[in-house]
Amino acid sequence: MSTDYQTLRFAYRRPAEQGSSAPPTLHPVVVVGAGPVGLATAIDLAQRGVSVVLVDDDDCLSTGSRAICFSKRSLDIFDRLGCGDAMVEKGVRWHVGKVYFQNDLVYSFDLLPESGHRRPAFVNLQQYYVEGFLIERAQQLPNLEIRWKNKVVGVAQSAGGADDGAAPVMLTIETPDGEYCLSARYAVAADGSRSAMRRLLGLESKGRTFKDRFLIADIKMEADFPSERWFWFDPPFHPNQSVLLHRQPDNVWRIDFQLGWDADPVLEKTPERVMPRVRALLGPDVNFEIEWVSVYTFSCQRMDSFRHGSVLFVGDAAHGVSPFGARGANSGFQDAENLAWKLDLVLAGRAPDRLLDTYAREREYAADENILNSTRSTDFITPKSPVSRVFRDAVLTLARHHAFARRLVNSGRLSVPAVLRQSTLNTPDRDRFDGAMEPGAACVDAPVVRDGAQDWLLAHLGGRFTVLLFAAKDGLSADECVAIERVRSLDVPIDVVVMEPAESSNSGVGAERLKADAAAHGARVLLDVQGLAAQRYGAEAGTVYLVRPDQHVCGRWRHPRPDDLESALMRALDRSGAP
Repeated sequence: MSTDYQTLRFAYRRPAEQGSSAPPTLHPVVVVGAGPVGLATAIDLAQRGVSVVLVDDDDCLSTGSRAICFSKRSLDIFDRLGCGDAMVEKGVRWHVGKVYFQNDLVYSFDLLPESGHRRPAFVNLQQYYVEGFLIERAQQLPNLEIRWKNKVVGVAQSAGGADDGAAPVMLTIETPDGEYCLSARYAVAADGSRSAMRRLLGLESKGRTFKDRFLIADIKMEADFPSERWFWFDPPFHPNQSVLLHRQPDNVWRIDFQLGWDADPVLEKTPERVMPRVRALLGPDVNFEIEWVSVYTFSCQRMDSFRHGSVLFVGDAAHGVSPFGARGANSGFQDAENLAWKLDLVLAGRAPDRLLDTYAREREYAADENILNSTRSTDFITPKSPVSRVFRDAVLTLARHHAFARRLVNSGRLSVPAVLRQSTLNTPDRDRFDGAMEPGAACVDAPVVRDGAQDWLLAHLGGRFTVLLFAAKDGLSADECVAIERVRSLDVPIDVVVMEPAESSNSGVGAERLKADAAAHGARVLLDVQGLAAQRYGAEAGTVYLVRPDQHVCGRWRHPRPDDLESALMRALDRSGAP
């Protein structure tokens, strides 16, 4: 029997600090907010060996679908967090979207047109399932303590700090037993769009609020619609507005109806208003029941800075976008993975505190990209002037027959990871490369074989810095061996992955030498069984990539010099003094 996450309640337990006269224990990290992004941050840190306290002011998971579209990049992150299989097994896979204008199909698109990826482009999965699977993973980690019914009501940072300049954070926590103090070297604010942490520090998000209202209706029905994203502009059943339809697990379907700014949010949630709208879309003969409804407005905004001393903001606490394009939760998971590895290395003394400034800069850049795309989508979907409406409808009319117009149709540019091209942690290309795997890009997957068994490349990247070496079929060169040993001699955990070329045989002198060379340097060997890894990474014999713990490329070379990897790793740790 599956868990009913919507009714699940978690027990409050009196904290050890409650009523104690002893000075508060200085915890390495306290994460505030047990939503999806807070859970992902806490799990990532705990898997790295960091002790984490996660506090939340409630004792339950979210209700209703809320965030439902989880991208391939998020699924890759879930794999690393140990719960990807559960997400994909429960979720509804999809990669095709269709756009309608009135009753006519304008065009369709495929978000994952090529094969050779472990995970689909998207899965649809109600937010309470995502939180539930993350909670189950969190409960397996002995160094992650979750405290329910622990509400942050005060935040203070001391004037003094650790030797590296990080000032500890003192949180005042309200519980059913009264207040107590919780001290941490760093606090991660993952407490959502109405962040108490942001308010208590006197901070704000700035941006644009869109004057429109949308109705979410989660309905349960048996239907033979395909698992696709359907979006209507100005349909006959809901004229002058837009409608979005998505399938979810358990025969639940999510429908978003645009209502207009003048709609009464209380009235629109009543069955008398919801039922006719749904019936107009589905037709008179479809049986359904309403599971959950909500009316929402939205803003595209962010904080000026995601770092304030030893308090770091992630997810909706740091930035907000419209729901068109599924960029909210998905970008929050990317915040979490960017921050976790940096916090781990700073806490371990392997990187300076200023490395955390790069978290803020990189994710502020990504937030700006998401806000730009989200704002453009919203302006197209909800034109606010007669001229904008004429332009949009002309584009939709032309898109029926002309490819150039289809590129202008914007029903939500769907979430993709930001390419952190401007990051100071990157080592710029010295050599000429083709393909998308430039410094700052998130690594893509490819099928491989390890020890005779089918596997996936991304399963061997991430968590730690990784040297990815595309070897010649007859073994490693002397320069490659020296470069590996020099980077291995540093005080930073690092993995080495050697890609055996597709044309290589699993037997013979060359293959045996390659395996022997790899074993001598503590490297694992993967066979590029279809040649897709080399193709997607623009690699040839001797090509080397340095991959960050969050699976982003930070350097690549055709034939690295002995000191290239060492210099790039120091730069990626912000230890090189590079500007």
